[in-house]
Amino acid sequence: MFITIAGNIGSGKSSLTSILHERFGWQPFFESVDDNPYLEDFYGDMRRWSFHLQVYFLSQRFITHRDITASGNDVVQDRSIYEDAEIFAKNLHAIGRMDDRDFTNYRALFAAMTSYLRTPDLMVYLRAGVDTLVTQIRARGRPYEQSIERSYLEQLNALYEEWIDGYTLGPLLVIDTDATDFVHDIAQQEELLRRIRDAVANSA
Repeated sequence: MFITIAGNIGSGKSSLTSILHERFGWQPFFESVDDNPYLEDFYGDMRRWSFHLQVYFLSQRFITHRDITASGNDVVQDRSIYEDAEIFAKNLHAIGRMDDRDFTNYRALFAAMTSYLRTPDLMVYLRAGVDTLVTQIRARGRPYEQSIERSYLEQLNALYEEWIDGYTLGPLLVIDTDATDFVHDIAQQEELLRRIRDAVANSA
């Protein structure tokens, strides 16, 4: 079983990935953040570093996705390769922080790489309003994230909703995290885990 957790910055993807690993023993694959050589530079100058960052994420997530497919294990992944192209790179291009030449090159590379990949058995999308995202970004305290503009999160959320509305890669479960504190509220966590178990069973 291959499950991917999708969602905006600060939506709770890593927390849910850890919970699913601890409760069900699914092998976790986390997003490369702390060892990312471009992330801090990117938040300091998005126009200068956007293409470098997105290519780094694309290559890392392609390797992760390939390893997931080859493992044969039950796996939960923190953020999908599809979000890189459909949300983050698309937004950077739309707001003028990635030029046409780089975006065209990036999309061609993404299309070539994903043509070789198996799609997830279940996509879990963590929907969160900007107020929730800002609160959780501040709480985890990564210095380079504190300068993220509210308007940037709003733009990403709009693209997430557009992508999810047209998602056709496989089964999809949408979780409203504004109303679900699955990290601290045990009852709500249990309900979320039940929904995920049911979705997994229905997708089998």
